[in-house]
Amino acid sequence: MLASPLATSTCNKPHAVCIPYPAQGHINPLLKLAKLLHNKGFHITFVHTEFTYKRILKSRGSDLLKGLPDFIFKTIPDGLPSSDDQITQDHGALCDSIDKNCLVPFRDLVNELNNNCNVPPVSCIVADGIMSFTLDVAQELCIPEVLFWTTSAAGFMGYLQTPQLIQDDLLPIKDLSYVTNGYLEKTIDWVPGIEDIRLKDLPSFFLRITDRNHISFTYNLKQVEKSSKASAIVLNTFDELEHDVLNAIKPKLPPIYTIGFLHLLDNKISDSRLDSIDSNLWKEDLDCLKWLDSKKENSVLYINFGSITVMTLQQMIEFAWGIANSKKTFFWIIRPNLVSGDSAILPPEFIMETKERGLLASWCPQEQVLSHPSVGGFLTHSGWNSTTESISSGVPMICWPFCGDQQMNSTYSCRHWSIGMEIDKNVKREEVESVVRELMEGKKGMEMKLQAIEWKQKAKEAVAPGGSSSQNIDKLIKEILL
Repeated sequence: MLASPLATSTCNKPHAVCIPYPAQGHINPLLKLAKLLHNKGFHITFVHTEFTYKRILKSRGSDLLKGLPDFIFKTIPDGLPSSDDQITQDHGALCDSIDKNCLVPFRDLVNELNNNCNVPPVSCIVADGIMSFTLDVAQELCIPEVLFWTTSAAGFMGYLQTPQLIQDDLLPIKDLSYVTNGYLEKTIDWVPGIEDIRLKDLPSFFLRITDRNHISFTYNLKQVEKSSKASAIVLNTFDELEHDVLNAIKPKLPPIYTIGFLHLLDNKISDSRLDSIDSNLWKEDLDCLKWLDSKKENSVLYINFGSITVMTLQQMIEFAWGIANSKKTFFWIIRPNLVSGDSAILPPEFIMETKERGLLASWCPQEQVLSHPSVGGFLTHSGWNSTTESISSGVPMICWPFCGDQQMNSTYSCRHWSIGMEIDKNVKREEVESVVRELMEGKKGMEMKLQAIEWKQKAKEAVAPGGSSSQNIDKLIKEILL
């Protein structure tokens, strides 16, 4: 159980305004950090965009956003045209609109909170690392601001290399042929704390763009450059997992606090009132847990490509037949928008072939699924949230990274932590079948499982009383937020 070190009188409480980037993989971990701060005695205002807020209400119901007297939800517009669709917003358009339109409404919201006698004055801002416009408001009010980067430490270090890569004329790429002609296989040996990485391991927002003025390029570069202006930076990792890169990164930036894995710390909170506060943009299929109960230990391959990954219909079909041909039991999450420009509908022949050993759903409580004894492997896009949940459950991975820092996470899972195997981007059913069989029943799969169990234990130690992450949340509060 996590103790609350601060006074609980409402008027005396510090007040943290928390604002994530409006995407599922960013909202979830920041909400967990907000809950940790609330458990430590903070009044919390959690800020969604209006679009995200409506999506949660529509898919999950109003109870998830009722909040508490000292944990409230507010919204600001994202500047894009209003829509009721349950879709993932275009990243480039959203970044452009956030950059141009969100500062003023966010400033107005903070001023409104400061003028509200029913809540404590805002004492700090905890913002997503790519929502750095909030730094202007913190500076105006002379209050601390923490930037929470939802990447791994290695992924964050990858972002930090962008200015040097531009200076060395390695980025942006000259034309799109560079994506497929082997250019991105170029090894980079000068990144502090990281060995054996390639250009392709760096954040994809910079590697698929030829125009230096493209909004995704300029926006993400701007967030990297503004990180140095924060009062502190929080990373959802633990010291032993990324020891070398953390030692290399800390001298370059404001104080860095490793507070991970957040979901493990969140699970230690004893305040049951927080259980009703959630942030999933899709309705979860809970029946899958009963289905998993009926399966043998370590027998199920769990498949989930996250909340924003898209693939071609042909890629999905190749995955499907590779999985079917492996003859392994599987549970596959298929979002309605998983296939780019087409319906995510599997061939009827695949459904018939696998009906006795497969389960399909549109979303699920992933943390519970990965920690279920029947799950023996995870086919993943290597998003950092998915990676941390897999590590903490002792589940080895098959990695098929899509964007952002996912390639770096995959590289570390496969080369550094020895808990993953990567599938080529140009996915073929024969490779899928082979890798799935190796993961679930092969010698390498067994070695990866044993290594994953070791990392699981180390993650538990980090969040235990006296562990590095447990100590770091208290240091963050004492040294920065109070």
